[in-house]
Amino acid sequence: MPTHPIIIKLHAKTRMKLLNLKKEAEKCGEAKVAKRIHAVLLNNENYTSPTIAKLLHAPRSKVSYWLKNYEAHGYESLLEGHRSGRPPSLNEEQKIELEDIIDSGPIAYGFTSGVWTSIMISDVVSEEFGIHFHPGHTRKILKQLGYSMQKPKRVLARADEEQKMKWKRYIYPNIKKKPKI
Repeated sequence: MPTHPIIIKLHAKTRMKLLNLKKEAEKCGEAKVAKRIHAVLLNNENYTSPTIAKLLHAPRSKVSYWLKNYEAHGYESLLEGHRSGRPPSLNEEQKIELEDIIDSGPIAYGFTSGVWTSIMISDVVSEEFGIHFHPGHTRKILKQLGYSMQKPKRVLARADEEQKMKWKRYIYPNIKKKPKI
């Protein structure tokens, strides 16, 4: 069953409004919105989706999608909106429980280290909630929960400050300057 191309008929005032909104979107740096409005305007001039796709360097399926959305929902459908994305794996109760575990410390949970690592927290999430996270994603979740990542400095605890300065100023530079044999 052949489908007929979508041709949107615009009132003169609506067309002018869309032209102004397209210019405004371009001025504000909203190139995607301007492209969608342009697609509607071109369609109003009897251009078909494949032709518009070539002119705007966009996939034909996207152009058809924009036109159908405009027909169904009007101008609002062309704007940049919030993209829901994938739903979060941890619900609010689980996040609160995870915060309690983190606040109680790794030793209280059964680890031998006194400092949490993202790998340890990934293991906790896996054991407690049955959700497997990559340590990198675990760090993102911790940031969302208000925790900060800290990297330890490698410093000798009992180092003599005078000896360290002597090493930095005299011994180390002389080692670097010796020619290779």
